[in-house]
Amino acid sequence: MTEVRANGSSTDGHPKKHIYLNGSDMFTRRDLSYWTNLDELLEKGDFNALFLADTYGLYDTYQGGDEAAIPNAVQPITAMAPVIQNLGFAITTSTSYEAPYVVAKRFSTLDHLTGGRFGWNIVTSWKASASKSAFEHDKRYEIVDEYLRVLYKLWEGSWADGALREDNAIGVYADPSQIRRVRHHGAHFRVDGRHILDPSPQRTPFLFQAGTSAAGVAFGARHAEGIFVSAPSPHILAPRIKTIREEAAKAGCDPESIKVFAILTLIIGRTEEEAKARYQDALEYASAEGDLVFFSGSDGIDLNQINLDTAIKPSDVHVDARVHSTIHSLSYRGDGVPSWTPRNIGKRISVDGNGPVPAGTPQQVADVLEEWIRVADLDGFNIDMKSTTATERVPC
Repeated sequence: MTEVRANGSSTDGHPKKHIYLNGSDMFTRRDLSYWTNLDELLEKGDFNALFLADTYGLYDTYQGGDEAAIPNAVQPITAMAPVIQNLGFAITTSTSYEAPYVVAKRFSTLDHLTGGRFGWNIVTSWKASASKSAFEHDKRYEIVDEYLRVLYKLWEGSWADGALREDNAIGVYADPSQIRRVRHHGAHFRVDGRHILDPSPQRTPFLFQAGTSAAGVAFGARHAEGIFVSAPSPHILAPRIKTIREEAAKAGCDPESIKVFAILTLIIGRTEEEAKARYQDALEYASAEGDLVFFSGSDGIDLNQINLDTAIKPSDVHVDARVHSTIHSLSYRGDGVPSWTPRNIGKRISVDGNGPVPAGTPQQVADVLEEWIRVADLDGFNIDMKSTTATERVPC
């Protein structure tokens, strides 16, 4: 079965600028009703989950400018979970700023409050603006590997299945003989203590990962259950996904057990003409400069220093702070993917980010999704928002 997740964020800047300019309710995101309305709509649409993207540090590469403020993605989930019954939730959290012991408690709490519907997109943080003293790229994955091993010990190995008693008759909450003290003395972390919270429904939340560098793919194959990928063509993704599944097999996992999700934006109309008009409407509210700010911040290239019609090459990216999925796309030609010049970047990622934007009738869009699944060996999609709950609801 193909799984479908909605991709959102709590910022009013890129990549959502065309949303808040288009008469949406994006400015009400500080009100809990914005989030509860959103999850009710997604539940009604049979989405599997809502993924709330997050980042650490500002997109400050392009002309030294800054990106909009980005609130914490954790808090909305606690308000959204009781409103609906089936929708899952996933958030991005970095392993670079908090100890595993603290994260273990927070995520067990979220898994309890969502009834086992919580997932975590693991990132190590790559923006220089997030930490000027950040570790080298591959070193971060070495550290996060140990980080995960500590979490597994806390989530899976501290409380035995029968440790929680909650027996009012004899006044016993838990059997201390079945709660083991975790002793981890590693290269980067030391833990001496029990997990501070009783086991949640999943114990370990559903783990996502999005790194497509060699170190990132190897890490994801060992730890992740879901992988986020992005590219403007399924032919770019096909070899990447093949590598992911091969690495999973090397790690002793079933290659098909890892579920791979591609990001895309859907624009649907009752007719093809109506869908195309909606796409043009989205472009009207786009900001080419905002796209250049986003791309520059993601990939470490100040596009303001490059001629608008000069194609960017992978070799132009020489800093550690970069998104490898975009770098892998730079040399691809075909399937209508234009050359990656600053001018084309300013045009094309205003609505679609680094993914496709199929615009058409429900049948036409479904045909595109089926092609991506077939060509790239995908398991599902992470659907980005073109509009919010107050902007429009299209009866199809």
